[in-house]
Amino acid sequence: MIFEKTLKQTLETYGITPKKSLGQNFLLDQNITDKIIRLSLEKQQIDDLRGENVLEVGSGPGGLTRAILKCCPKSLTVVEADEHCIDILSDLSRQANFKIHTINQDALLLDLADLNAQNLQIVSNLPYNISVPLLTKWLKNLEHIRAMTLMFQKEVADRICAPIKTKDYGRLSVLAQVNCNIQKLMSLKPECFVPAPKVFSTVLLFEPLKTRPPEQISEKLEKLTALAFSGRRKMIRQSLKQIPDLEKICTDLNISLTARAEEITPKQYLQMAQFL
Repeated sequence: MIFEKTLKQTLETYGITPKKSLGQNFLLDQNITDKIIRLSLEKQQIDDLRGENVLEVGSGPGGLTRAILKCCPKSLTVVEADEHCIDILSDLSRQANFKIHTINQDALLLDLADLNAQNLQIVSNLPYNISVPLLTKWLKNLEHIRAMTLMFQKEVADRICAPIKTKDYGRLSVLAQVNCNIQKLMSLKPECFVPAPKVFSTVLLFEPLKTRPPEQISEKLEKLTALAFSGRRKMIRQSLKQIPDLEKICTDLNISLTARAEEITPKQYLQMAQFL
């Protein structure tokens, strides 16, 4: 699929500059955006996006949008808060002869259930200022999601993937890892973006686990990890002292009361939540 203009030319045509208020850092190398989608498909062991309902958040100049269109999705919905970028999407839709459903709003306000689509492939160069709230929200709605290909600030990606007994391991690590299989796809230097951020970026693939905690247990897990990691260097007999029957729960699960928050695995946190 050949598009009429490069990403840089597209920005110039529409007079668009990245907005700091929207956390915009544009990725203008089509080779990189194509590679992100290609790597995601390879990890998922699928050849293209035929039959897939795709949701993109924050399309900007349309680099990832183009890469998605090349892979022939069943449907494509794009949520874009910058109304100036909506015209770019209309132009891409015309060139690809493919209807792109556009939603001009803050992605945090979007309810996935309103899309009337199951097994969503979510793809996004996430605005870094809302990346964690968005991920946390989507982790609660995985019944609608087949996979998520998401770009984060490297430090956030490190927290998501962190193993126990490391400084990056925390509440976000637990919530993500009990719900998804997570794989690193690639890293990006600041100079890949316009404007160049002060941080490196990492693209992660999330595939929901077949067995995930039900909503009631997830809510308990959130409260449990909030307590544990609010005093991450404290022994859990102190940080979790308000948990009823804590000593019995820990004995049954073979968890030491002298353990600290970062020494307890995601599976153990989940088991504790199931006892509450």
